Amino acid sequence: MAAISSAPRSSATPGKTTRRHAWMVRTLLILALLACDSLALNAAFVGVFLWAGRTDAEFAAALAAVGPVTWLSSLLFLNLSMAVAFVGSSLYSLRRGVSRVDEFFKVVVAVSLGAFATLILNAMQPQFGRDPLPWNERVLLSGWGGAVAGVVTLRLVHRSVLTGLRKRGIDVRRVLIVGTRDPGRVVFDTIRRQPEMGYHVVGFISNSTPVGTLIDDVPVLGKPTSLGRVIRATHADEVIIAVSGRTPAEVLDLVALAEDESVDIKLYPDAFQLITNNDVSIGDVSGLPLIGIRNVALDNPVNRALKRGLDLVVATLVLTFGSPIMLLIALLIKLESRGPVFFVQERVGLDGKPFPTFKFRTMRVDAPLIGNWTTKDDPRVTPLGRFLRRYSLDELPQFINVIRGEMSVVGPRPEQPVWVERFSQSIPRYMRRHKQKAGITGWAQVNGLRGDTSIEERTRYDLYYVENWSLLFDIKVIIKTIVDILAGKNRGY
Repeated sequence: MAAISSAPRSSATPGKTTRRHAWMVRTLLILALLACDSLALNAAFVGVFLWAGRTDAEFAAALAAVGPVTWLSSLLFLNLSMAVAFVGSSLYSLRRGVSRVDEFFKVVVAVSLGAFATLILNAMQPQFGRDPLPWNERVLLSGWGGAVAGVVTLRLVHRSVLTGLRKRGIDVRRVLIVGTRDPGRVVFDTIRRQPEMGYHVVGFISNSTPVGTLIDDVPVLGKPTSLGRVIRATHADEVIIAVSGRTPAEVLDLVALAEDESVDIKLYPDAFQLITNNDVSIGDVSGLPLIGIRNVALDNPVNRALKRGLDLVVATLVLTFGSPIMLLIALLIKLESRGPVFFVQERVGLDGKPFPTFKFRTMRVDAPLIGNWTTKDDPRVTPLGRFLRRYSLDELPQFINVIRGEMSVVGPRPEQPVWVERFSQSIPRYMRRHKQKAGITGWAQVNGLRGDTSIEERTRYDLYYVENWSLLFDIKVIIKTIVDILAGKNRGY
């Protein structure tokens, strides 16, 4: 088999389709698991009260005095409490290779926390004019035991079905192993022995073994320098770096090569002490210890949906209430100088793809012929343009880009393709900032890094945002941007 050495970045569309399908399958599996837990918990809750009502006359009389609203609210409290407890215990992450014993103890803890929270909420019902649902020690212990037994039983059924699906190629992750010596063989053998984990090794990356060599029918596809191209060509979901005798710098170089792709990255033993910050988490795959490099938060479709929802809300409000101002600006631009109202320029966005950005024209029509990089007191800027840039009003049309899905309200600022090409060659991990949509404002901008400032420093802020994204982080940046504009601190040039 020939080396994979020239797969273009633009050919990643089939891989993206595959990943979207994988996320849909995984979402359905999580929903099925959620349904199993809900069935077990509600059956245990209702069942124990029915049983207690039939075997204890005094308890039955107390239950008869309770109205339907109390029953419904109690069921709501139970489901909400258990959902928070189960999510907080990471019981819906569907981690591969997790032992049944570990899962059992997590279920016990989650059911205990959920039951405790339900009792507290039930005791608060009189505050809302309702009688609390009666209970006693026998009901509590029986319900707790029934819930644990039911959840564990249905989770075993779910696990068995999932194992069967994975053996048939559903919910399978494509894995590249970097290294063909002992550490790489250990990882490969572990995966091969346990097909129920849902891993499929598509190939090896190695410097020591010739490209094209077959290792138990799995080919060596390239050398470490071609890692990114191999990932794109094979549509790999995960890269496991299992090398020996490498320096810390060499291992980190391998991590950097894989970081620019939308893959999970894990390191095997020899690299354990190389990274000691918050970018890693220690886990295991069926007893095989691995270090996981932090994934981009927006690889999660739920997070992407939340961010997209915020973008649409903010962009719709700005374009609706800002339309009179935008019409006035367009008229003033026409009155000030000849030329178009809008300045349309190609910029680079998500996954390195170019797109047209819209801004109000703030420079002379011949500005691109004079230079590409904007500097302070740039002579190409018109008087009106200088005012618009001072208060970031020239960027209002970019909310159209947000509606179109090409940009986000918050994200790394987009650059022209020529600068992206140059910066990606000279600044480590620069392309990782393109793992999210470009933004109208960003973490770097609200920290004073606008215009002709250090690209290295801007990249550090952008990468921090990409790797630590949350909805609250976006809201914080939006609020800080508004405050800075009103205070005159958000001045561009």
